[in-house]
Amino acid sequence: MGNETPARLPHVRTTSRAQSLKLKMLASQAVMRGLQRGLWRALSTGRCVQAAHGKEVSADVLDCSQPQYCNRLDTPLPDIPFVRSLNAEQKKLKEKEKGPWTKLTKEEKLALYRLSYELTYAEMSKSSNEWKTVIGAILYFLGFTGLVVWWQRLYVYGDVPQTLSQEWVEKQTKRMLDMRTNPVQGISTHWDYEKNQWK
Repeated sequence: MGNETPARLPHVRTTSRAQSLKLKMLASQAVMRGLQRGLWRALSTGRCVQAAHGKEVSADVLDCSQPQYCNRLDTPLPDIPFVRSLNAEQKKLKEKEKGPWTKLTKEEKLALYRLSYELTYAEMSKSSNEWKTVIGAILYFLGFTGLVVWWQRLYVYGDVPQTLSQEWVEKQTKRMLDMRTNPVQGISTHWDYEKNQWK
C-alpha cells in the first residue's frame, strides 16, 4: 500500500479498522476466486488437457461418424456385424461359410448368425414385464395422492360454506328470477312468469 491515502468523500470518514476489514474481505475473495477457478479448471478440462498433451485417457467415446451396431425393430439389419474381432475358431467358421451351406451343421449356422446379429427379430420384439412395474408405480402414486386429498379434507379444509346448501341455492335462483336476470338468453328465458313454473 505504501503511503498512499485512499480517496475520501468529504462527509465519509474511514477508520483504520474499516480499511483492514476491507482488505481482509478483498483478500479472502481473491483466494476463493482463485480456488474456484483452479478447481473448476481441474474438474472440467482435466481430461481434455491430458488428451491435448498426448497422454492416453481411458474414456469410452462413441464415434458417431462410424457405422454402429444396434438392436432396433425398425432397422433389424445393422450397419456392421455384431462381432468384429474374430478369434481363430470364428475365422475358421467364416472360411467354411464361403463354401456350400449344405455342409454346415445347424449349430454352425446359428453361430454364424450370432456373429452377425446379437438378437433375432423375435428376441427383439419379445415383450417384457416392465409394464407391470409402470402400472404398479402409477397405482402407488394415485393411492398416495388419494390419502393426501383425504387428509386435507379431514384436517385442512373447513366445512362446506352455507352458500352451497340446497336451501341457499333455491333462494338464490328465486331471487334471480324475481330480478329477471339475463332476460335475453339467460335463466329468465327458461321461466314462465304467467304460470310461475319452468318452461
